[in-house]
Parts: sequence; structure tokens; C-alpha cells
Amino acid sequence: MREWISNKLDEILTFEEVAAYMKASKRTVYRSAASGRLPAFKHGSTWRFQRGDLDKWIDSRIGKAMVDDDEGAE
Repeated sequence: MREWISNKLDEILTFEEVAAYMKASKRTVYRSAASGRLPAFKHGSTWRFQRGDLDKWIDSRIGKAMVDDDEGAE
């Protein structure tokens, strides 16, 4: 089981797959990758994403949103 989880985190995704995973438009994913806001790398002329890096990025954004919400409650 642990090996399967590790393999999922190492999975390489295309920007179309990332758009579906994040429920965002392909254009938004492309722009975020090109600007460096989203963890990505180029393979030839196409963007690629490592699922584990995306999961960490999402977790960090969720944590930031929770902190921002707490600060607004005061």
C-alpha cells in the first residue's frame, strides 16, 4: 500500500490533467506554471507537474487561506 502512495506522489501530470485535478481552466494552469506560481517543469516544449509537488502547493495555499480567514475574524 505504501509503495502505491509513493508512486502516486511521483506521478508526472500534463497541464490538461492538472487542470482537471485542480478543477481550473487549462489557461489558468498554463499561466500559473509559466509565471512560476505553480510548481512545474518543462519537458521539451510542454509543461509537466509532479503530483506530490502540486499536493504540497495546494496544502500550503489552504493553510494560508485558513490563516487569512482567522485574521479577518478579529
